[in-house]
Amino acid sequence: MIQFQHVSKRYPPGINALSDIDFEIGDGEFAIIGGHSGAGKSTLLKLIAAIERPSSGVVLVNGQNVGALKRAAIPYLRRNLGLVFQDQKLLFDRSVFENAMLPLSIAGFPPREAGKRVRAALDKVGLLEREKAMPIALSGGEQQRLAIARAVVNRPNLLLADEPTAHLDADTATEVAQIFRDFHQVGVAVVIATYDGASFAGARQIVLAHGTMTSS
Repeated sequence: MIQFQHVSKRYPPGINALSDIDFEIGDGEFAIIGGHSGAGKSTLLKLIAAIERPSSGVVLVNGQNVGALKRAAIPYLRRNLGLVFQDQKLLFDRSVFENAMLPLSIAGFPPREAGKRVRAALDKVGLLEREKAMPIALSGGEQQRLAIARAVVNRPNLLLADEPTAHLDADTATEVAQIFRDFHQVGVAVVIATYDGASFAGARQIVLAHGTMTSS
């Protein structure tokens, strides 16, 4: 599903975020990208999602060289990806339901089918009863659940998350981690960048240090 072939990423003025990264993640696998702050975890996820392009090497997702995709093709790639950002990127002037609906609206789903998918996603993360609430009224854990619901409403086969348990208390972090496990159990590949490896015990560990891979 995901292959990194001798991938490096450099930012001006010559900062090496990643150097010669080489690994493969299979269909339906659950993998954790671990490492210290600044190790390159977020950059690695951005390369998978074609938010960034490698400076050298090849990133393959479902057989596609995502670093070589034309700009117009990137939205089609992302229809099969669910993305949970560290800052969540929720729209605070829209309700829980409207936030989760956004990817389907962009993709042009018929309203009735889209509504069913949104309510199914909100139910999965325990927010169905709060669909009319505004994000500002949600707790930190509920906001993270909403970000996950929005990421999976397209029913992707790959779910990427950047520090999804950061800034959550231990109990809430455990609950959020279990949501990712639940999606993995129904066949979704999950890749999470996190320093919180304890919440995802048992997942495959890919560890970065100063932009290089120390274990896989």
